Amino acid sequence: MSEVFERYERQYCELSANLSRKCYAAAALDGEQKKQKISDVKAGIDEAESLIRKMDLEARSLQPNVKAVLLAKLREYKSDLNNVKTEVKRLTSGGNNLSARDDLLESGMADALTASADQKGRLMMSTERLNHSGYRIKESRRTMLETEELGVSILQDLHQQRQSLLHANNTLHGVDDNIGRSKRILTSISRRMDRNKWIIGSIIAVLVVAIILILYFKLK
Repeated sequence: MSEVFERYERQYCELSANLSRKCYAAAALDGEQKKQKISDVKAGIDEAESLIRKMDLEARSLQPNVKAVLLAKLREYKSDLNNVKTEVKRLTSGGNNLSARDDLLESGMADALTASADQKGRLMMSTERLNHSGYRIKESRRTMLETEELGVSILQDLHQQRQSLLHANNTLHGVDDNIGRSKRILTSISRRMDRNKWIIGSIIAVLVVAIILILYFKLK
């Protein structure tokens, strides 16, 4: 899953849980305090809609199989946000119409309790989603750390292999140098042997000539 989408999702889940808490608190308030609380909720709804739009854009840029899963999530988030909007409308109409509120208190206490239960349910769902998103982020972070450790290990292995190759290369250079010196020594020895052969040949030739001369003068 995209890290960008997860970041937006975490922000949305935190905001959704906060909006549910504010709606629940606004139901127990009156007058200016209630108006202020409703105003805060409306501002939060605008922010939540902005986050949903960002998540939608990010989801549509991903692979088709991932996009389908994320868009299904977004439909749930939009449904939850619509429930919050409905709750805000109910709170607003209840604050502007005191007689309707009195009728609700007299004849619709069960409906109010049901609405509170719904708010609690949404709060619990939002909290659960927030915890789930936090768990996914931790898992992604753990996977990232494991991947980083694996990458470091691979780099260390590559470094060791590089050092081994450099050492082998230096050894080969040393062998080449030794072979070169040996070749020069052999060449020098060969030249000396050739020179010695010429000297020995010359001495033998001189001796042969001397022997021939001696024999010639003796026999004469």
